[in-house]
Amino acid sequence: MNNQISVLRLTLVVALGGLLFGYDTAVISGATEALQNYFDLTSTELGFAASSALIGCVLGALISGETSAKYGRRGALFIAALLFLISAIGSAIPQNYWTFVIYRIIGGVGVGIASMVSPMYIAEVAPPKKRGGLVACNQFAIIFGMLVVYFVNYGIALLGTEQWLNQTGWRYMFASETIPAGLFLVLLFFIPETPRWLVMKGRNDEAHALLQSLSPGDNIEGQWQEIKASLTHHSSPSIMAAGLMGVLVIGIMLSVLQQVTGINVFLYYAPTILKGFSSSSIDLALLQTILVGAVNLSFTAVAIFTVDKFGRRPLMMLGSFLMAISMIAIGTAAYMDAIGGYLLIFVLLYIAAFALSLGPVVWVLLSEIFPNHIRSKALSIAVFAQWAANFVVSQTFPMMNDHESTIYQAFNGGFPFWLYGIMGLFTVYFIYRWVPETKGLSLEQLESLWHKKETRVPQHTSLHLK
Repeated sequence: MNNQISVLRLTLVVALGGLLFGYDTAVISGATEALQNYFDLTSTELGFAASSALIGCVLGALISGETSAKYGRRGALFIAALLFLISAIGSAIPQNYWTFVIYRIIGGVGVGIASMVSPMYIAEVAPPKKRGGLVACNQFAIIFGMLVVYFVNYGIALLGTEQWLNQTGWRYMFASETIPAGLFLVLLFFIPETPRWLVMKGRNDEAHALLQSLSPGDNIEGQWQEIKASLTHHSSPSIMAAGLMGVLVIGIMLSVLQQVTGINVFLYYAPTILKGFSSSSIDLALLQTILVGAVNLSFTAVAIFTVDKFGRRPLMMLGSFLMAISMIAIGTAAYMDAIGGYLLIFVLLYIAAFALSLGPVVWVLLSEIFPNHIRSKALSIAVFAQWAANFVVSQTFPMMNDHESTIYQAFNGGFPFWLYGIMGLFTVYFIYRWVPETKGLSLEQLESLWHKKETRVPQHTSLHLK
């Protein structure tokens, strides 16, 4: 088996964790009305039912670092798969509201773990020249999982009457997740641990043999010595060690900026926003939402094939700039009361730019910039920050977009879009100023950067580390 096929096989299996990430977070979208009718929920209770998984996501992100360090990357993915399976079954059979919420939180913990461990696993087995595209496959799987569940929910809704959907059909929606979750759990038995985790645990013979099998016919001795040196010289996984706080701050900032540029506003509230752009019906708004998802998926695929060719920095800076321009244009149109269907162009431009840049490439960078001996803990902190920022943006947008709010009345609805646009421009500057180009470098070569005495990162050229 050659290198590309072997690593691709591992990537496809582990990316199922990303697919379940998307599937689990989006499955409730087709069941909200049925849940409200079945459990007789208030709007507050329904909102908590829909967002309760985020609590689990935060918890999962917090424990993912320690879990993946102690039980291994594959072991952590096993735990996530089990949680997905338990949540799918439990969410489908509850007789009361709080039981449903508890199982949704359990699924959220699985999402939190998978969102951190899946890209980290792929980065640790991928060859440097293909690492960006392979890690970006995980983001593609997340979006694909969302699209799949939209169609699954639609198909289930067609199986019976509205009364059947309110009483029984919604259970099938949540139960449908048992299929990808069960498949993920079974396939994990057929993938190995990562070489770097095996070295961390002193299992050098296994690690060397695995590294060679991932690169058949290549001389791996140079890379092998780099991996051993990286993990042998740093027995204490202290993030506070000299020179490492800088990279942690960069990782946290990348995570937060991915969210505060407004992506989940469109992913979570697209029908409401798009319906407000014109006099179109909600059905047309839903159709436009599917178009948003299709553009998201398509340009993520473009990122997979370009991130290792053009590099991380160019894609991130171009994408962030186009996102900013789109948001500022939408906000200005709202402020000037020039809302119209033409704004769909700017929405799609924003989505395309995100899918080409901050969507997949942030995950690529997070999976590769942290040194081996702190990767699991540092990545856990960065992903925690990402979920926290996700929660803040998702909660504050409806408040800023409330027609009765002072902010809405002062800026005629343009303020939140301007705010996200400004964050997009700041992202361009932040990447230009602080984020290095990592294309084609091994994880160990990248690690040597953060142990240099000078913390300033070159902005204009790729790093050529020896």
